[in-house]
Amino acid sequence: MIEDAALLARAEALVRAYAASKKKIATAESCTGGLVAGLLTAVPGSSAVVDRGFVTYSNEAKTDLVGVPAALIAAHGAVSEPVARAMAEGALGRSLADAAVAITGIAGPGGGSADKPVGLVHFALALEGAPTRHIERRFGGPGREEIRRLAVEQALALFEGAV
Repeated sequence: MIEDAALLARAEALVRAYAASKKKIATAESCTGGLVAGLLTAVPGSSAVVDRGFVTYSNEAKTDLVGVPAALIAAHGAVSEPVARAMAEGALGRSLADAAVAITGIAGPGGGSADKPVGLVHFALALEGAPTRHIERRFGGPGREEIRRLAVEQALALFEGAV
């Protein structure tokens, strides 16, 4: 769990806002391993808002849990815009949520390449009745935990913009 008072305060505000609008959320997380869902569920009353969180760390989990086609992963790699979009759409479709955020990236320290360096993270936001939004971030190499913290921060921002 990330120990960050500012992020917890944002999570509390997010839970209040979604509860007030009677909307639910879901997450599909790879490189963050459930940190977004964990942060949100640390907030009292979050059960009114958080429908479910999918930890889709492996390619098989992306396929089995949120329906990402294996061929899509083979064609683009797990860390890609198409896979992030498919993860978010799959989480939305396999939940009771009104909004779903997906995160897939390379937190390091290994696993990067020239095309996909450590710190590359793809995000997607799927909403009922709206086009799926994608954001790519290149956080560089501040270290695994910092990349994961920055990814959580970006995921919260996506949810904040959708309430």
